[in-house]
Amino acid sequence: MEVLERIDELRKQRGWSVNNLAMEAMLTQSTLNNLYVRRAEPKLSTLRAICTAFGITLAEFFRYEERSDDETGELLRRVETLSPEQKRALLLFLRASSKTS
Repeated sequence: MEVLERIDELRKQRGWSVNNLAMEAMLTQSTLNNLYVRRAEPKLSTLRAICTAFGITLAEFFRYEERSDDETGELLRRVETLSPEQKRALLLFLRASSKTS
């Protein structure tokens, strides 16, 4: 999967338009539009801003391709769409679950 396809996937999972992503990432809409028009890969600084807006790290952004066909990949994709509060709640649940095993 290419970088722009991955950005689109994450954006659509959240129901965001390109304008929403630009606002959340604190980028200009023209910056993102230029990426799509030129089908260019974003600069590292732009990709970092986009990942921050999505609430993920660069490693998480690229880890998707490594795990795209198994249950772990599905789990990672679903976790990426959670809000920070939902992620904290899930982490607490997982920690509590591992204590009872």
